[in-house]
Amino acid sequence: MYPKAFQKLIKNLSSLPSVGPKMAERLVLFLFKQDIEKIRDFAENLLEIKNMKICKKCFNIAESELCEYCKDSRRDQHSICVVEEPLDIISLERTKAYQGLYHVLGGVIQVGDSGVELKIPELISRIENEKITEIILATNPTTEGDATALYLKRKIQSIEGVKITRLGRGLSTGADLEYADELTLSEALTNRKVL
Repeated sequence: MYPKAFQKLIKNLSSLPSVGPKMAERLVLFLFKQDIEKIRDFAENLLEIKNMKICKKCFNIAESELCEYCKDSRRDQHSICVVEEPLDIISLERTKAYQGLYHVLGGVIQVGDSGVELKIPELISRIENEKITEIILATNPTTEGDATALYLKRKIQSIEGVKITRLGRGLSTGADLEYADELTLSEALTNRKVL
């Protein structure tokens, strides 16, 4: 039986996605063996997360009102890559194959779930107000991701002068962008197709 402090920390860590009780145990034991400075640094970094914000333009994670991509005037200001979550941006950026802007939906359309508030109206507003010429639909190649891409295509296609593309199928069906390697994502971006 572990001390109460261990048990509390194991419970906290096992509540994280993909961390079961055994993994949480190993992590707590690892942390226990670290020196006080490493633990203090870890705790401070953990608390610092609460100072992060959501970008008011694209809904990515940001340190200020706008994320680093929205602030960067060197990026292609006429192209938006639409993703499900901020982790997808990190994966796409690793490819170095895309230099435009992003828009985070905050999820996908789920069958029978009307509770999810996706950032679709904000996307439409950006397309109309920012002179966007291309929308890259980079939702995951899952049933929900495909349904969301099709829904977005129908909403966007009436806006004149906007080309709608979808990532090429270098990604396997059912895969998550965050787990795809750089080469596969780069190929998917390069081989995107018009919807």
